[in-house]
Amino acid sequence: MPVTLTEEQQDLANAIGEFARREVPDKARRDELTAEGPHSMAIYRKMADQGWLGIALPEEYGGSGGSMTDLLVFLEETSYHQIPIGGFGTTIITAAALERSGSEEQKRQLLGDVINGELLAISMSEPGAGSDVGGLTCKAEKSENGWVVNGQKTWCSNAHISKHILLVARTSTEGGKHEGLTMFMVPTDADGLEIHGIETMGGKEVNDLYFTDCHLPADAVVGTEGQGWRQLMAGLNLERMILAGLMLGLARRAFDDTLAYVKERQQFGRPIGTFQALRHRIADNATELAALKLLVHDTARTIDENPGALFPREASMAKLKATELAKHLSLEGMQMLGGYGYATEYGMERLLRQSVVSTVYGGTSEIQRDIIGKTLGL
Repeated sequence: MPVTLTEEQQDLANAIGEFARREVPDKARRDELTAEGPHSMAIYRKMADQGWLGIALPEEYGGSGGSMTDLLVFLEETSYHQIPIGGFGTTIITAAALERSGSEEQKRQLLGDVINGELLAISMSEPGAGSDVGGLTCKAEKSENGWVVNGQKTWCSNAHISKHILLVARTSTEGGKHEGLTMFMVPTDADGLEIHGIETMGGKEVNDLYFTDCHLPADAVVGTEGQGWRQLMAGLNLERMILAGLMLGLARRAFDDTLAYVKERQQFGRPIGTFQALRHRIADNATELAALKLLVHDTARTIDENPGALFPREASMAKLKATELAKHLSLEGMQMLGGYGYATEYGMERLLRQSVVSTVYGGTSEIQRDIIGKTLGL
């Protein structure tokens, strides 16, 4: 089935391209905007002014009520044009959890903030619990006026640039390991919370969180006490499709930049792309990219046609294929560009740094393969 967009979706894609050419016209401007990390608040606020940040949020809270495909177009195009809004994906994942499980007051306040350009963070991982979310030990205990949180979290994206963190903590040890988890909304300036950045090859992205007698009011609970795991599982389609959309856009960028280079670079009296060794690799990569686009867009369409249903196999396939191919095409680009692929001047190394971690966060490729295998009865 060919990928077809509605007129409105194509207009959105075109508008994002025009925005990128105006606001981030070249590498020098992108480097300026990302000097402090992969997210530029200046660009983000301009996108908020366009009304784009509420694309996946309900109209009743000020969003545009867009479909999964609408969101996919936005993600794919912003990633393809390398618009520095690295905090958007995590923000929308968190906002969607609030939309599904939050109180009316939480939704009206925080979803409105998101639409106006504020960021959100979500904190699940701990030093001893990554893929095994059921192994969380950070505790939230009831107090006279609410809750007291103690423990450490890690790999928390956006915490250093957000006003609120959606925390997943253990409130009970009874039952199975996935029982007794509860979501809390925590202000980043709360007493008893320390945020320490983790240095990564991608820049300032993630953080360690340290909770020491951090007091939260009773209404900080998001959803139902003890039901945090079920609330998390309800958002798996969205989280995996966000990552698939972002990496589809990055894969396209890596391929297009590589193709442009091998058409222009001359060696031995002709463009290097005309040599069979590269021409066949380019052909294979083009085929893989076309297949990826069909897979990701078809999965989005399937989700749109079945709102509320979970598609663990399809969403995991989309995430797995998109992240692995984005990494592969970035590495291919670096190899075909030779020394220029390694140099910061050409930007391929930036694409590699952005893509290489995508096979780890949001559920590793190994976890995605395990999920797909289980859905096949293995």
